[in-house]
Amino acid sequence: MSSIAKVPLTVAGAEALKAELHRLKTVERPAVIVAIAEARAQGDLSENAEYDAAKEKQGFIEGRIIELEGKLSSAQIINPAMLEEDGRVVFGVTVDLEESESGENVSYQIVGEDEADIKLGKISFSSPIARAMIGKSAGDAVEVRAPGGIKEYEIVDVRYV
Repeated sequence: MSSIAKVPLTVAGAEALKAELHRLKTVERPAVIVAIAEARAQGDLSENAEYDAAKEKQGFIEGRIIELEGKLSSAQIINPAMLEEDGRVVFGVTVDLEESESGENVSYQIVGEDEADIKLGKISFSSPIARAMIGKSAGDAVEVRAPGGIKEYEIVDVRYV
């Protein structure tokens, strides 16, 4: 029995991680190996800043490769367009909200931790606002504890895109 918890990722999020992994393996890793070889050729490694920097970068690259491979192997890839549309807020959907006090409209897609980017309207499923919305439907009110106090939103639409 596997004890690895499945980590939800959207299709786009998984593709971005795969692209980064490919770049690290095919571009970054070979380049740092060349840099280490060139620094080695300069002789004395004890005071060789280029060698130290290249070795440090190699450690970072190898660590990131392991991290990405682990995330992808434990990923549960979810395509919102393939979900059964029952109108409820679930991982991967895009939610249109209206802030009750100001009437301001915002849209957020609920995504995995690695995909979250508030500037792109992508929020982590573990964020307070996403946790408050999960399971709710259009027309429902949602209360979110924000740094400035409690904010209230109405769910205007739930889109499976």
